[in-house]
Amino acid sequence: MSALERLAATVEARRGADPESSWTAKLLANGPEKCAEKFGEEAVEAIIEAVKGDRAKLTAEAADVLYHLLVMLAARDVTLAEVLMELERREGTSGIAEKAARG
Repeated sequence: MSALERLAATVEARRGADPESSWTAKLLANGPEKCAEKFGEEAVEAIIEAVKGDRAKLTAEAADVLYHLLVMLAARDVTLAEVLMELERREGTSGIAEKAARG
């Protein structure tokens, strides 16, 4: 099991936890919209570090983005396994062809 899969399992396990004792539970208790908002904030922070060119800070922000992506997905009952299956479905397809197929 990869670190990302372990993190996804931890996010899922925290779903029913006390929001006072778990940051993940607190995020999920705030609802999908707030989870999406937090993901967006973290994505912007990663973009800023990418533009600045600070590898260490970008690495840390990218980890935050992945965590908050998993929380946002969990808030809408989308699993990492579903996302990975979608990536596998797209594997070997040109990005240009895949975008054109979306309509």
